[in-house]
Amino acid sequence: MGKEFIELFEHWADSYDSSVTGHDEEYKEVFLHYEEILGEVAKRANGHVLEFGVGTGNLTLKLLEKGLTVTGIEPSPSMRKIAFEKLGNKAEIVDGDFLNYPKDNSFDTIVSTYAFHHLTDEEKRQAIADYGNLLREGGKIVFADTMYESEDAYKKAIADALSKGFHNLAEDLQREYYTTIPKLRNMLEENGFSANFEQFNDFVWIMEAEKL
Repeated sequence: MGKEFIELFEHWADSYDSSVTGHDEEYKEVFLHYEEILGEVAKRANGHVLEFGVGTGNLTLKLLEKGLTVTGIEPSPSMRKIAFEKLGNKAEIVDGDFLNYPKDNSFDTIVSTYAFHHLTDEEKRQAIADYGNLLREGGKIVFADTMYESEDAYKKAIADALSKGFHNLAEDLQREYYTTIPKLRNMLEENGFSANFEQFNDFVWIMEAEKL
């Protein structure tokens, strides 16, 4: 489940924080309003938070600053090392992924940023079904990720990247498992969630889903 991307994150770990601040022109638009996006996800979270794809711990920091308890899941050892250095013992961070994690039914909110696209649509469906069983009524999923309003919008994003000479970005958009909002909405509603989607840049939307 997304394990094919771990090597990528092992290599990216040391430069990740530089990338998200817009120093890479090719990915500048992907990470536009990065701090605002993380802050908005943290603002919508409450209680005991399960965070997938901790990375270097940037969202985790904002969750902790809000006074929340965080259990973080991160499959990349290099990313976990940086997160530990940044966070100390303020949050529990363990090896795992969107489908393999501690399932103790004590979580109030499940969050993630820039990571859910590492799952195929079938894996996304399985993950959301698991979260539907895990969360109590009123519990929430709050994910910020690249997604598209339609297949045509997805194809246009690839064409736009190529037209700008952003070949690495175009390759990423085709290699990873980006999906559409209608598909995600259907998965969520099938599993007892009410979902809302809000766009924050040309790539990233926040998906907020409440368990009914």
